[in-house]
Amino acid sequence: MKHIARKRFGQNFLTDDHVLNNIIDAIGPRQDDTMVEIGPGLAAMTKLLLKQLSHMHVVELDRDLVARLEKQFPREKLTVHSGDALKFDFGSIPVPEGKKLRVVGNLPYNISSPLLFHLAEYADAIEDQHFMLQKEVVERMVAEPGTKAYGRLSVMLQWRYDMALLFIVPPEAFDPPPKVDSAIVRMVPTRRKLACDGARLEQVVQKAFSQRRKVIRNCVAGMFTEAQLVEAGIDPQARPEAVSLEQYVALANLP
Repeated sequence: MKHIARKRFGQNFLTDDHVLNNIIDAIGPRQDDTMVEIGPGLAAMTKLLLKQLSHMHVVELDRDLVARLEKQFPREKLTVHSGDALKFDFGSIPVPEGKKLRVVGNLPYNISSPLLFHLAEYADAIEDQHFMLQKEVVERMVAEPGTKAYGRLSVMLQWRYDMALLFIVPPEAFDPPPKVDSAIVRMVPTRRKLACDGARLEQVVQKAFSQRRKVIRNCVAGMFTEAQLVEAGIDPQARPEAVSLEQYVALANLP
């Protein structure tokens, strides 16, 4: 029976074989990987991954699709976790000693940012992440300081990951087609993570970008003095998008 995509779950199913094969090539699955796919949907990517993996996990919210997946694949090949990826404990997936989790998925665009922040909590236990996201979101993730797309998402994710936009996916690769272009992003937890308290950095960055048209001195007034901005190597007259990750970390690390 044909599954009708559900708007409330942000379902757009990838159906283009050429795009699917390009994604699998980018992921490069190895037989003994511990891999989890978020939102497998109709299992187009799952099927291709399982040709190369001995076993994998999936997290699916739609109960109809959960039942379908459990019927389609034997348990020794696929473990289906029924639930919301935003609340899922990715640390609960058993990983062999010395190995890390690999995460993939065509993420629902309506929850992509909160899901990325949720996954960031598990960054130390993750080898890499390959996601399909709205192109505009990926551009914000990988944006350089001084560009329009650079903001809170860029700073917070670049603090934890090395990221690259791999390729663009057009709307016609999906059923139903979304109204926007999509993109594949690779996220590898950085080995050069700058020492900083994450909650404090988040607080600073959120305050800085809450009024991005103002200069940084005005944005963080009440939190930092002009002298403290200078101490962190920041021009008080600069706009928030002109301040680098290193400078935001220096600011967050001030006593």
